[in-house]
Amino acid sequence: MVTIRLTRRGAKKQPFYHVVVTDSRNRQGGAILEQVGYFNPIPAGKDRALELNVERIDYWLSKGAKPSERVASLVKKYRKQLSAA
Repeated sequence: MVTIRLTRRGAKKQPFYHVVVTDSRNRQGGAILEQVGYFNPIPAGKDRALELNVERIDYWLSKGAKPSERVASLVKKYRKQLSAA
């Protein structure tokens, strides 16, 4: 099954996550099909905390991909930000 999930990058105590599309059997940080965004839980200065390619996420969801709980909440939050802007 294809899943949309976070994969951790960044240094110790400075988390940074890529939002990736991957096979659910692959380990976290393993082979990915596509990177569709990023999430920075601790943005510094003018850095963006969340950036997603919603068109590609919608494409993968239409093909049957399942988002993780955290990714689903981030996508919902991002769509809300887009509609408010």
